Amino acid sequence: MTLQQAKVAQVSDLAPGEMKQVNVGDTEILLARYKDDFFATAAHCTHYGAPLIDGALHGKRVVCPWHHACFDVTNGDHIEPPGCDSLPSFAVSVDGEEVYVTVPEDAATQRTPQMQNRDQANQKLYLIVGGGTAAQYAAEAMRTEGFNGKILMITPEDETPYDRVNCSKAYLQDDAPDDWMPLRPPEFYQEHDIEIMHGVKVDELDVDKKEALLSNGDTIHYDKVLLATGGKATAPDIPGVELDNIFTLRSMKDSKQIKELVKQNKIKKAIVLGASFIGMEGAWSLSELGCEVTVVSPDEIPFAKVWGQEVGQMIQDLHKSNGINFQLNSKVTEFKGTQKVSSVVLDNGDSLPAELVLIGIGVKPATQFVKGLSLEEDGGVTVDEHFQAAKDVYAAGDIAHFQYKGEKKRIEHWRVACQHGRIAGYNMAGKPEVYDSVPFFWTGQQGIKIRYVGHVKDFDDIIYDGNIEDQEFIAYYVKDGAVKAALGLNRDKEMVIIEELIRIDHMPVAASLKNPDFKLESYFFQLEV
Repeated sequence: MTLQQAKVAQVSDLAPGEMKQVNVGDTEILLARYKDDFFATAAHCTHYGAPLIDGALHGKRVVCPWHHACFDVTNGDHIEPPGCDSLPSFAVSVDGEEVYVTVPEDAATQRTPQMQNRDQANQKLYLIVGGGTAAQYAAEAMRTEGFNGKILMITPEDETPYDRVNCSKAYLQDDAPDDWMPLRPPEFYQEHDIEIMHGVKVDELDVDKKEALLSNGDTIHYDKVLLATGGKATAPDIPGVELDNIFTLRSMKDSKQIKELVKQNKIKKAIVLGASFIGMEGAWSLSELGCEVTVVSPDEIPFAKVWGQEVGQMIQDLHKSNGINFQLNSKVTEFKGTQKVSSVVLDNGDSLPAELVLIGIGVKPATQFVKGLSLEEDGGVTVDEHFQAAKDVYAAGDIAHFQYKGEKKRIEHWRVACQHGRIAGYNMAGKPEVYDSVPFFWTGQQGIKIRYVGHVKDFDDIIYDGNIEDQEFIAYYVKDGAVKAALGLNRDKEMVIIEELIRIDHMPVAASLKNPDFKLESYFFQLEV
């Protein structure tokens, strides 16, 4: 192996808690100082390649500015999703005041964590019901933490776990090819002995008998089970909902079917029912495919309940300026057509032409098949701090009611499902882990990226830093005098900092944020680590 060494900094260039991007030959390196020591890793996030220098460093943790993946700068280990792989780390030496980094000439940009090989003598079966992101992270966590028995993932989908968040955005817009979507290539599962049973549903799971009855007629007996079935898209009980060309959007298959129908049939008139995240992202994507789109919703302003009227109005105005029509304060009472939908009837009697309808009014936990486990009123599963719901039964993702900051929550965020799956997998493999992260969510709306950290429903106040109309601001959501969540647009570094501050319970009080002289980054970097 040919090595390259280069002087990259002076010791005085970086104070503890600082980092910089440097080059050794053609290799981009992230150089970080943790306490009195220097460390070097690859410079870009293993998820979508964001430059980590634009994120934030706190202690050993460097957090990606785009989707908040987290890595340990001392060894490159992947700490929090998204993304699956770790960063390569490189040798650092200090000679007097000069800092040197040594890298291989053909240095990799990412590395797959080491995983335990399957031992055929171990007949224990850990069953994963579901094939989404929580299932993926759980399976990998089991292998990385030493479980060498059989792992079986059962999913009704034909695909291996994939980047579901793009089903309403890039993939639906026909900007992402099929092979861009999977979280891992097919050979990964073969190499690590993770078996996936595609196109099969669990019709009944009896937790007392440790038995799963499958739609193909098989019966599976397991030792431990993870419920990671996610949500089932809600369809309204409205006359005509069974007509062709009326869709919900939950899967890659749904997304592919919609975009191919639009392209092949040159569909021009589309109705989106619901101003939800899926609804509004779907409206944008359908317009990108050439449809004239109308959003019908009982809401007065999209997202006003979750993000406030000002943010909601900004998003609505953005969509309107890009050709999206709105029928707000309205409900659909009937879908009309012979075989295919041709129009929708509103509660005021108006009729809107429709060649396609996309329903985006929410999801409900897909848990109706579970027997012997007490479910919440909404169908969710309550878990303890280790994501255990009962003896040898775990649950993760959209279905899980879990503890966050002393309160029981069920949060339908893709990254939260990633976090849940990994922690559940660790615990199933015997490594005690708890959720000490912060929910993070992002959405694409007409090309802008909105990021949201924390979680709060009934906020008392919103503090704004920046101008909403300029589309560069942070909105802090306050409850009982404390900041519980924040939304940011074009303020990525600060959003990473806010997530870390919420995580360590060091978020400034609301009164401080109202002070025009308060500097968030200065406050953050002055904290002891």
